[in-house]
Amino acid sequence: MRSRKIPHTAVEVTELGFGASVIGNLYRTTTAGEAAAALDAAWDAGIRYYDTAPHYGLGLSEHRLGAALRGRPREQYVISSKVGRLLVPNEHPTGVDTEGFVVRDDLRRQWDFSRDGVLRSLEETLKRTGLDRLDIVYLHDPDDHWQQAADEAMPALAELRDQGVIGAIGAGMNQSAMLARFLRETAADVVMLAGRYTLLDQSALDDVLPAAQEHGKSVVAVGVFNSGLLSKDRPAEGMKYDYQAAPPALVDRARAIADVCEAHGTTLPAAAIAFPLTHPSVMNVTLGMRDPAQVRRNARLHQQRIPRELWHDLRDQGLLRPETPFAAGGRS
Repeated sequence: MRSRKIPHTAVEVTELGFGASVIGNLYRTTTAGEAAAALDAAWDAGIRYYDTAPHYGLGLSEHRLGAALRGRPREQYVISSKVGRLLVPNEHPTGVDTEGFVVRDDLRRQWDFSRDGVLRSLEETLKRTGLDRLDIVYLHDPDDHWQQAADEAMPALAELRDQGVIGAIGAGMNQSAMLARFLRETAADVVMLAGRYTLLDQSALDDVLPAAQEHGKSVVAVGVFNSGLLSKDRPAEGMKYDYQAAPPALVDRARAIADVCEAHGTTLPAAAIAFPLTHPSVMNVTLGMRDPAQVRRNARLHQQRIPRELWHDLRDQGLLRPETPFAAGGRS
């Protein structure tokens, strides 16, 4: 699988990444066996970038990802995790987590973007994963914590990067405007952008992507299926868009894009994976994958040839913004 280098760092990520939120029991239980099999399938498919966070399953994702990777040659893969949510004892557990993960809530999340919080979070992540280092560290959803994140957390990460402890640093969010600020105003190398540069939403062209180009920095794209609406060949009523039922107008738009994809001999989900990588600042698309079948499907979709003409037809038909660039072209 092809890799792309994050500018100004030594970190290279495969074009397709494994998002480990789902193996932290996101929305439903994934067994330890299923998680291990999914990670084995990802390795066999050539995926060498893996992303996790303490938030995912109150540490379960980090435990499972670390267990799967510890037997692999450390120099052959890249792993990222996140800081900003410490896991602390829950004084009032109810028996199950309330933030979307099917796990016990013996722990709870505590926002902390202080220097000490960053260092503590990293230490605890290394203990949970059993690994000796992290390659990329992101600030996790600092939407309501800009000042502390920019003034304390990012400088702490930059110091660790400059010491060679971490390979690259950045922030991960569902919005693009603040990510642009991180690229312009802080030492961030890379940002993880969720859902804002997809076949249905190119709002990142307004801020974070120009910032990445201007400063020679890069973007990892996640949420490229927009919570599911772009994940099937034929979108249907009732599918999700940004975690909610998709409005009929968006379903119609997704169907129109699917029609153009079909006319070019490809499918909507294959195009959804390929599209962000046509922007010169996007290094990787990371997908949540729960089992080996999902891994193999996504790897096949990623390898499909996407005709360059598809992007131009979508733009000409008003289904992509007119200024959408296609510097990277299609796969062959």
